Amino acid sequence: MILLEPHNHIIQTTLAEKAAQPSALDVQFVDFDGVRFRLTTPDRKVPTALVLSMSIGCWEELVRYGVNDIFKREYGSALRAEPEFGYNVTLDLNLEQFPPEGEQRDAYIKSLAMLKRNALAAPFELGFQTQKQLEAAGSGQGELMALHYRDEEVIYVQAAADRVTVIFSTMFREETDRVFGKVFLQEFVDARRLPTIQSAPQVLYTTREPPLEIRHLQGLHDSEDVGYVTFVLFPRHFARPDVANATITHIQLFRDYLHYHIKCSKAYMHSRMRYRVSEFQKVLNRAKTEAAVVDRKTVSGRSMR
Repeated sequence: MILLEPHNHIIQTTLAEKAAQPSALDVQFVDFDGVRFRLTTPDRKVPTALVLSMSIGCWEELVRYGVNDIFKREYGSALRAEPEFGYNVTLDLNLEQFPPEGEQRDAYIKSLAMLKRNALAAPFELGFQTQKQLEAAGSGQGELMALHYRDEEVIYVQAAADRVTVIFSTMFREETDRVFGKVFLQEFVDARRLPTIQSAPQVLYTTREPPLEIRHLQGLHDSEDVGYVTFVLFPRHFARPDVANATITHIQLFRDYLHYHIKCSKAYMHSRMRYRVSEFQKVLNRAKTEAAVVDRKTVSGRSMR
């Protein structure tokens, strides 16, 4: 299956183009999850000075989970103390201070394009830190962190002494989406039985009935349209910084990954159905018999039509 990229392609390509040839711009765009971005040059006479801003609906929750510390670590002095009006975070960029053309510049631009990914990493990093503290203490359970990152969809993260539990609530608007989703998610559950991926996180899937970890919460949707996917992350899944970053990146994209492949599967099945209908129509056309034309004549020998 195709793995989705964690960075924003528009930010990456736009910054790469402007780094090579600076010019004034004002670009505003929105991701499918409602996160808004703006990339602009405040002063058109100075095209090397850029401003990158982002607005995300769950910003207040991210602040509680330490997103400002992550941004200071990742972007340093580029982080503006007061964000642009209408946005939650703003970075002041100077094209003249970008690394020289090559791998270093590409890596720096990609880090800027991962602005949303780094923001959503806050509850996961906090959960991993809490797990290590609880493991050292020998017992206990961390705070249940809820991240309302989409309309009617939530990510829950909770640390324990031996694991970090991540729960996705996702909405299936159509009956066919529920069927496809159940097939995909059941494959996640069954695939872990293979010897080659025994170290993968444990995956649990339920429809309508929420997992025990969040069953006490108020306001949960009681509908067949709701599915809950639980990932159980063990310390080996975030033992090293590089492993932890990869885990956060992949698990953030799970919801997009799931719905993307549901839509691709539906499109493939529709194309196969259209092909079969076309083939059946060809068979029916070949089966039609041509009506025999009889030349009828009058007594005088003239043809009648």
